[in-house]
Order: sequence, then C-alpha cells, then structure tokens
Amino acid sequence: MGKKTGIVICLLCVVAIGLSVAALAVAVPMLNAQSQQTTNETPKDTQFVLYLGTNDKDTNLPVFGSAEAKEQLKAILLDKFGGYTIQEANGGWKDGETVYQEYTLVIYLSDTTIADVHDAADRMIEVFHQSSVLIQSNQTITEFYSGKK
Repeated sequence: MGKKTGIVICLLCVVAIGLSVAALAVAVPMLNAQSQQTTNETPKDTQFVLYLGTNDKDTNLPVFGSAEAKEQLKAILLDKFGGYTIQEANGGWKDGETVYQEYTLVIYLSDTTIADVHDAADRMIEVFHQSSVLIQSNQTITEFYSGKK
C-alpha cells in the first residue's frame, strides 16, 4: 500500500468517525425525549374478560339458578382477587338443528396476571361443571381515578 492510499484510508476513517459522532449527537436527544414521553404516559395494562357459561357441560341444564350462580362466582373472585366486576349475559349456539341457550356471567379483571386468571378459571370449571371458560385479553390503560385533589 502506498503512502497516498494510506492517507486516503486514514481520511476516510476520520470522516466515518465524524459522521458516527454526528449521528449519535442527533439520536441521543431523540431517544431521551421518546423515553420521557413513555414514562409520562399512563402505564398500559391487560384487561381480562372471562365468559362463564352456567349450564352443566354434560346435561346442558343449569348448574345453579342465576342468583346462586352469581354468589358462587363472587366467592371465587373474592377469594382469588379480593374483588370483582360481573355482568349478566345470555349465550346461545346451534348444534345441528338444536339451539341451546344459557345464562352466562361475564367477568372483567385488571391488575392481575394470566396465571392468576387461569387459577380462577380452573376453580370456575370445577364449581360450574364446565368444559372451558372463554378468556379474552385486551391491552388497555387502567387508572384508579380518585378525583381532583
């Protein structure tokens, strides 16, 4: 390698280092601003929505009346989570020519984990004699708002 080639390579290295430093000078403030924006936002959470049918999986007859079904479910949710939100719904499906209907309880849970949701669902399956509990998870923002202070 000649003296001129060495000088050209050296100059190219200096230019590459200069460009790298300039890129860092631009990127660091952008990353810092983005990081601050993320930390100033309300944290994201997962909301779990469970659908619990109340007909026996084998007989398709109600396991409990509606009032008793809610009480049984409340006991499971209070034991596992310390609280609950339950809505009543009516579910239905068609199997061949037969239409089935069932009283369904919809449960909303936040500030928990899928492992805890599965533990509660295992208990629901046992108590309500179900083959499954439908679980949906949705990304959301959860806030326990206490009013203006």
